[in-house]
Parts: sequence; structure tokens; C-alpha cells
Amino acid sequence: MRTAVKPMSVAVRGVMCIIHAVRNWQALSPTSPREASMAKSAVEKLRTPQQAKIVQPLPPRVAHWGPPGASMVIPAPAEVDALVARIPKGMLATLATLRQSLAAQHGATIACPVTTGIFMGLVARAAEEREMMGARRVTPWWRVLKTDGQLNPRMPGGLAEHRRRLEAEGFAIVKAGRSGLMVESFEQRLARL
Repeated sequence: MRTAVKPMSVAVRGVMCIIHAVRNWQALSPTSPREASMAKSAVEKLRTPQQAKIVQPLPPRVAHWGPPGASMVIPAPAEVDALVARIPKGMLATLATLRQSLAAQHGATIACPVTTGIFMGLVARAAEEREMMGARRVTPWWRVLKTDGQLNPRMPGGLAEHRRRLEAEGFAIVKAGRSGLMVESFEQRLARL
């Protein structure tokens, strides 16, 4: 099996040296210590000041997300963090309820489902980083479920960690489909955001 090598023009005594090209390419890869030290942590990304943006009308490729003439808010990561932090113990939220609340806060028809999901993952990773730094209270990311009430396998620690944290708060977890898990009767425990 051949591996692809990024071509690089490194000359050694006038001849292209593939070994040097591979070494230079590896030195610039994202796994190198040099580049890893420049990467921002989730906490730093969350602290980066950003403003919510309203898009109206919806771009053609996402026009099916809302009615004709709909407006869409693209939230700031800190807004998603603040909203999740308001979910009390014993209560839940779904990505759909987060989006509805964000849209209402900005007077928009909908909130972008893509960026809301991405920022929810960022909120969860930032909370995990804060826990590793010794924080006792962190944003309760585990109280946010997918729109259909299922646990989110993309959160830190996957389904096992999501389940562990929810069960620690007294929620009953049941199977959903082939490999999914969901909170039993989650609709009755949705928080008002």
C-alpha cells in the first residue's frame, strides 16, 4: 500500500530528496508540537468575542429550513454557553429548544442548526477543560439532548459519559433504535429557556 506524500521542492546537492520532503511535511503537520502549541483550547475559543448575526432572507441552499422570507440567527458561542448554563438540575433541553430560544432572543424565525450544534460541542469541550483545571461548577452540557431526545455520541466521552452524567442526576436511560440511547419521557422534563 502506498502512502501519499505531499510534494515539496527540497533540493540536496541539486537533487530532490524525498526524505527531506517527508520530514519537512511532517514537521508542519497538525500533530507536530509546534502547531499543537498554537492551537486554541475550547475555553479560549468560547471566550473569543463574537456577535450573533442575522441572515435574511435565507440563502438558497438552506431556504427549506424556514418559510419564505424567514430570518436566521447565527448565534455566538458564548450565547449557547449561557443558555445551557441556565438549564437547572433535573431538567433537560434539546437542540431544537435551544434553537427556538436563540431565535426568539434575536427576533429571528430560526436559529442555524449547524452552528448551534457546533457551538454545543464547543460548550461541552470547554466544560470538560474547565473540569480538568479543577472547576467544580461547569456548564451542564449533558442536559442537552438531540432533538428527538437521544443522547449525543459526539459529546465528550461519547454515549457512555453522557449516560453516566444523566443517570447521576436521576434520569432513566432507555434504548432508542439499534444503537441509540434516550432519556425516558424526556418531553416532561424540558426546561423553559
